[in-house]
Amino acid sequence: QVQLVESGGGLVQPGGSLRLSCAASVSIFYINAMGWYRQAPGNQRELVATITLGGSTNYADSVKGRFTISRDNGKNTVYLQMNSLKPEDTAVYYCHVRQRFGRPDAWGQGTQVTVSS
Repeated sequence: QVQLVESGGGLVQPGGSLRLSCAASVSIFYINAMGWYRQAPGNQRELVATITLGGSTNYADSVKGRFTISRDNGKNTVYLQMNSLKPEDTAVYYCHVRQRFGRPDAWGQGTQVTVSS
């Protein structure tokens, strides 16, 4: 069973930056893509950004130009650099792994990001 360990959430003022990290316990051989989703109170979970094994990225329109996703395949870790944060970015951020060979997807436990003055 894949375990995902997230870190880096917290409280930040508008315009500030945070960096989220997510380390996966599974071999890179089994990973197709990694990404981040978020869920604000009363809202559905939504995609923030994803990155494939080959490095192709996809972003929600709301974060384009402000957030950058990257991965270190040697460490099985994905990062989310969040700049120019806005109050509407406040949410619980979840790490996600899409596996190969029909293996089930995995989710992290979530890390709170709060943007407030």
